Amino acid sequence: MGILNVTPDSFSDGGRFIGVGRAAEQARALLQQGADIIDVGGESARPGAQSVDEEQECRRVLPVIDAVRAHSSVPISIDTSKPGVMRRAVEAGVDMVNDVRALRDPSALDTVRALGVPVVLMHMQGEPRTMQRSPCYADVLREVTDFLLERAHACEAAGIPAAHIVLDPGFGFGKNLVHNLTLLKQLQTLADTGYAVLAGLSRKSMIAQMIDRPVQERVHASVALALAAAARGAALLRVHDVAATVDALRVTARVQAGR
Repeated sequence: MGILNVTPDSFSDGGRFIGVGRAAEQARALLQQGADIIDVGGESARPGAQSVDEEQECRRVLPVIDAVRAHSSVPISIDTSKPGVMRRAVEAGVDMVNDVRALRDPSALDTVRALGVPVVLMHMQGEPRTMQRSPCYADVLREVTDFLLERAHACEAAGIPAAHIVLDPGFGFGKNLVHNLTLLKQLQTLADTGYAVLAGLSRKSMIAQMIDRPVQERVHASVALALAAAARGAALLRVHDVAATVDALRVTARVQAGR
């Protein structure tokens, strides 16, 4: 899943792809590098991020979705928590909803059920503006897993098929380095629930805590984390650096196959 943020304030690429032309060019580049899905986001969820209203978010993402859909049938996901944005994005050609709030906003669950598209449910402790101040868990793996299963079961009860549900532990969303590493080390536990798992570790601040690299110098570490997640059952990898990740996955697969 290649990341396409059309925001001015995302932690890694904020402001780089503002404007339909630049965003569409980046989408084409991600596809050429081997992305299977393009994830379009119009509101940053980085620590300390400010919220935007529905109309502003739609003004950012809808023209980009139209531009990507005009030249490609690639699956597109919309990174949003707002039911109105979900509806308008799917009408524009989006195939999946990626929600950092796990469909907890009023009417979000019913909206996705009515739209009939797959959904990524992410765990986040707190809100973007405050989530990294003092994250605390008694048992991070159990608490994250219990939350995601509760949301998945609520989706199924509402009529969303299990095959349309993807679980994301939310690395870096209300979690410190120990929490993140614990979740990654034991990611197979989440995969063993039977739902598909998405891992989003690309360029995150946990890397700086381990090797002290600025955002643009975290490619190699991001690839290492992606490989670790894939080895532990992640079915989807949400990344900025598609080419490097795809190359590493292909080589790893050849080694495992022995041919």
